[in-house]
Amino acid sequence: MKVIYENQVKALGSCVEEFKEANMFIIFGDNAPEELQDYCYSVSVNPINGTIAAGQTIRFDDASYTITAVGSEAPVTLAGLGHCTMNFSGQTEVELPGTIYIENKPLPEIKVGTVIQILAD
Repeated sequence: MKVIYENQVKALGSCVEEFKEANMFIIFGDNAPEELQDYCYSVSVNPINGTIAAGQTIRFDDASYTITAVGSEAPVTLAGLGHCTMNFSGQTEVELPGTIYIENKPLPEIKVGTVIQILAD
């Protein structure tokens, strides 16, 4: 499998748990606006090596999920700001352009050091 994107969680905002009930979480690079920092998992700004698309695998350490839809802005903000919303609803239709939609399974445990990878066949 080809690694299209890879990053590692550097810090957890104090309020990241608040989005778990909504089956989602947010990652953001070091330049996250102050009002959002508490709600984000902090990552570096890393490049994307290819196209992120539905059907690919996203992995959080050893937990693998299938991507079901990708908002048009998600790759742009992910590459430029390290910012993306990860929504575990399993939706196949994009509602929010900055979101990657992922199959509806229990959210992975995210901690400092968790490796996030997007993989293509």
